[in-house]
Amino acid sequence: MASIVIMAVPEGLPMMNSLVQSMNTESMYKKNILVSHKAAFSDSAYMNVLFSDKTGTITKNKMAVQQIMPLENSKNLDKSLHELIGNVVNNLDSDNVTMKTLKEYFENSDYEKSQAVCPFSSEIKYSGAVFNNVAYVIGAPEKLLLNKYAEYENEIQQFAKAGARVLIFGRYEKKLDGKPLVEPVVPYAMIVLDNPIRQEARETFDYFEKQGVEIKVISGDNPLTVSNVAKKAGITNAENYVDATELDTDEKIAMAVSKYAVFGRVQPEQKKKIVDALKNMKKVVAMTGDGVNDVLALKSADCSIAMASGSEAASNASQIVLLDSNFACMPSVVLEGRRVVNNIQRAASLFLVKNIFSMLMALFSII
Repeated sequence: MASIVIMAVPEGLPMMNSLVQSMNTESMYKKNILVSHKAAFSDSAYMNVLFSDKTGTITKNKMAVQQIMPLENSKNLDKSLHELIGNVVNNLDSDNVTMKTLKEYFENSDYEKSQAVCPFSSEIKYSGAVFNNVAYVIGAPEKLLLNKYAEYENEIQQFAKAGARVLIFGRYEKKLDGKPLVEPVVPYAMIVLDNPIRQEARETFDYFEKQGVEIKVISGDNPLTVSNVAKKAGITNAENYVDATELDTDEKIAMAVSKYAVFGRVQPEQKKKIVDALKNMKKVVAMTGDGVNDVLALKSADCSIAMASGSEAASNASQIVLLDSNFACMPSVVLEGRRVVNNIQRAASLFLVKNIFSMLMALFSII
């Protein structure tokens, strides 16, 4: 009886699990998908909500300057608008896709050196530089225009409806201190950026919809812009969008996650809270991202997927890294995860049958 009971211990099951996961990790790597955590297989197999970032996921990880639209205040400038914007952007670091695009467009090796710079952050939504004690800033219209935003809202919304991103360039009368502006800037120009959608995005989202996975989009951009980009990508309920600046409590966030499919102007901390709110509803949440501002949400998600072309911090915080930054690989991640789970279940079933017979033999021995 003792011999039979010892024989019933499923010693081979842990080895079988490790073997299956190792083989599937190698298979994923051949598809340019790096798996850094074993739990990623089961989490990707059971996901029922996928949070997607806009830039670098739905759209390509690059932008193009569509046009520079001068405003009334630019007529009295001592320098040309192109030269002035070029001086500002060339003094700033290329720490995000937007700034890389602007530096390529306003490339100039003979630019004027600034007295001081204010780097971009997700909290303040602008960056700037100081020349001859005058501060110039580039950033989100709502954060720079403040109470003057209504004067330019119609023009900005027209670009947003076309899926374009709009930045304001202007002069700030106060000192740049890296904090939210306390008064509106004097606007000189609107910078309109085009962010093309990935060709494979619609097909990928169609696959997830057929699999019963709910798609939600989180972005720091204008919610109307994000909504229109999501519509072009074929995301269901993309017209249901919300400005996350209105979600100032956990209760409002919890209500919003079940109502809206698109979240715009989202702060990094809010991304994490949105993911946590869905997890509290017993959802298995997957999150894709490529920037430093996505790290908190990636760590909180059940299954985190990063683009290799994004920041190193995002890749280090994720369970899965798409080495070629191709969002079309996502169906392969889900299929491979389900194959791992199915193989482990089959192996466990074999051990279960063996154990049943072993225990019966032990029982007969006792009798």
